[in-house]
Amino acid sequence: MLPDLTSPFEVGPSLWTGPPLTEDMVRRAEETLGVRLPRSYVELMYRQNGGVLKNTCYPTSFRTSWAADHFGLDVIMGIGYEDGIDAQSAELISEWDYPNVGVVLGVTPMAGPDTVMLEYSKSGPDGEPAVVYVGEDRIPRRVADSFGEFMDGLVSSEVFEDEDEDQ
Repeated sequence: MLPDLTSPFEVGPSLWTGPPLTEDMVRRAEETLGVRLPRSYVELMYRQNGGVLKNTCYPTSFRTSWAADHFGLDVIMGIGYEDGIDAQSAELISEWDYPNVGVVLGVTPMAGPDTVMLEYSKSGPDGEPAVVYVGEDRIPRRVADSFGEFMDGLVSSEVFEDEDEDQ
């Protein structure tokens, strides 16, 4: 079988890749989290249930805990397993004192002091969440109006390599 070159994930399973997704897993995750997960996220998880991203940087117009103009996101968590968003989000919000505005989406290179979340404070639990970056100051900053827009905005870390060496 040939690798899916359109996938945002690195080829092959990782510790962050869950079992094949089922409707029941999605239903249970949404019940646990108390929100409707974005359809674009769920559709991606049906293709591969979480994993390590190929493009790991997201450009910003503000300074982050990571850099002057971007942040990194190494992993997007899947659904319905030990390291999935439904099992990890509430625990991570509590452990790292993130604002309780939604669901922790993945793992940054710093693995804790900052994060990326699906943010439901404006849309409500049944609406389309925005995507926010939460830095060490714990202020959620909107970076995309939807999960799909967020995924489309991810770029290769090579875009920022020269800049990071100067900091």
